[in-house]
Amino acid sequence: MTGYAKAMRVTLAGLAALLIAAPPALAQPKKQATAQAAKPAAAEKTPHHLILQVNTNEPATMNLALNNATNVAQYYKDLGEKVEIEIVTFGPGLHMLREDTSPVKARIKAISASTPSISFKACGNTQENMSKMENKEIGLIPEATLVKSGVVRVMELQEKGWTYVRP
Repeated sequence: MTGYAKAMRVTLAGLAALLIAAPPALAQPKKQATAQAAKPAAAEKTPHHLILQVNTNEPATMNLALNNATNVAQYYKDLGEKVEIEIVTFGPGLHMLREDTSPVKARIKAISASTPSISFKACGNTQENMSKMENKEIGLIPEATLVKSGVVRVMELQEKGWTYVRP
């Protein structure tokens, strides 16, 4: 075999290798375009949902729930995604939302003003029982919304797919 024929054979082998390798290389930009097209769809995802339960009259637990709520809200805000967070109180945890006994009412007021994705639910059964026990009307902070039963509220939200966390 002459030097010219050998050179041609090597060149043709190289060309064949390029042609065989070309389809995956050409497919790659298409994959990137598909991934880029999926990004706007990710931003349009359904909102994330979180329930935080407070059923103890401990300021540390109340503050932990508030920390969890604000951290989660900020996390999804930074991602450009929506989140809904409900802090549900019942039993001794109702003190978190009581006008006369809440150790965190100033913090709740500030959070409500700055982060509308966080809401506060108070158990009506607990409020009624506390009113009877204390022989007085139990008032709630303005940021609280009364629900018939805190436990039922947690159950119903979980049945709708909400994520449950107990700080």
